[in-house]
Amino acid sequence: MRMADIIARKKNGAALSEREIRFFVEGFSCGEIPDYQASALLMAICLRGMDERETATLTDAMARSGDTVDLSSVPGIKVDKHSTGGVGDKTSLIIGPIVAACGVPVAKMSGRGLGFTGGTADKLESIPGLKTEFSPEDFCALVRSTGFANIGQSQNIAPADRKLYALRDVTGTVESMPLIAASVMSKKLATGSDAILLDVKAGSGAFMKTAEDAAELARVMVNIGVRAGRRVAALVTDMDVPLGRAIGNALEVAEAVETLRGRGPKDLETVCIELSAYMLLLGGAAEYIDVCRDMAKDALQSGRAFTKLCDMAAAQGGDISVLEDTSKLPSSPVQVPYKAAAGGYITRTDAEACGRAALILGAGRARKEDPVDHAAGIVLYAKPGDYVEKGDVLAVLHMSDEGKLREAHLSFEFGDAPPPEREPILAVVGLESGLLSN
Repeated sequence: MRMADIIARKKNGAALSEREIRFFVEGFSCGEIPDYQASALLMAICLRGMDERETATLTDAMARSGDTVDLSSVPGIKVDKHSTGGVGDKTSLIIGPIVAACGVPVAKMSGRGLGFTGGTADKLESIPGLKTEFSPEDFCALVRSTGFANIGQSQNIAPADRKLYALRDVTGTVESMPLIAASVMSKKLATGSDAILLDVKAGSGAFMKTAEDAAELARVMVNIGVRAGRRVAALVTDMDVPLGRAIGNALEVAEAVETLRGRGPKDLETVCIELSAYMLLLGGAAEYIDVCRDMAKDALQSGRAFTKLCDMAAAQGGDISVLEDTSKLPSSPVQVPYKAAAGGYITRTDAEACGRAALILGAGRARKEDPVDHAAGIVLYAKPGDYVEKGDVLAVLHMSDEGKLREAHLSFEFGDAPPPEREPILAVVGLESGLLSN
């Protein structure tokens, strides 16, 4: 079998066989297939696409390219969750504790932030002492002991994805539905959970800018998971506006704690309850989504979910006193108010602009090797629908160096009337319709 022939077949629009796809992934992973041939095939896939069988085979080959986690020693149905990334998206810090507090084990490996979207591992490391690097065996032990673990992505989980993503990033082939789906799902399948909930973001602060594209990506990923024998569902959620008010690692941890104590922003709490409910449904906690929703609300309102977050943090070496008193979390020496240039109702807050500003302030990284400033970020004091006067504080920017202000720009639009209220949940993909209500 020759790589040049495989490239030519895909260039001409043919569907690749399972043998051809596995030959490519295995050969590229071990270094036998050079970058220039892999790049050529990625471009052919980007232009010609892949059918569902090809995409599922590619995902499976990537998932098997390194270590896989065996969670069979953990009793019950293990549930994982993945977000496609957004601005202010700290939901994993909230829904993991909610679901675990309801008795469904949550085994989550999280990535680091890249670009203007944050990573859960970076947020967790805002907690002094908390470790995110564990062996697969220690990961299982953490889930067994606390019912919830949230660790960083192992370097040898789906290594083919890591190598392929590096090429996609520099060859203009990132925006390919099959390649995006295979990248996400290969890591999820390798980490061993029985059920997976996907949070696919749509809007200016997300990779998928329209709800239609996000729903199609959700459908492709759900089908991959079902073909692999997992129970999978997806929610398409709004990311045209930052989620909650905090953007940045320690700031988002503080807001997650406030939400777990019943004092969080309404939009964030609403999305977290829905995500938690569907995770509980996938995990078999109840037969109907309405019952699962009530379970999630009770875990939040009773304080059991906050206790579960503290249990997880302590088990992973974190100082939980900063969760009990969030003023002890890292804080920036420079905090500058961002004031309204005009008065009226805020009609739009550009999520992508907020995310890029937070990155410039130090909360994100432009390259994988860049460090992050855990204290940096933005806190929004006004969002769409709020009425403000000229000169009112719209946000406070947190940074270590005031010189960063020159490049950090936010984007607010104003009008004479409030905008239509946005729906936080745009679509549900997967699960039998009979399970959606009682």
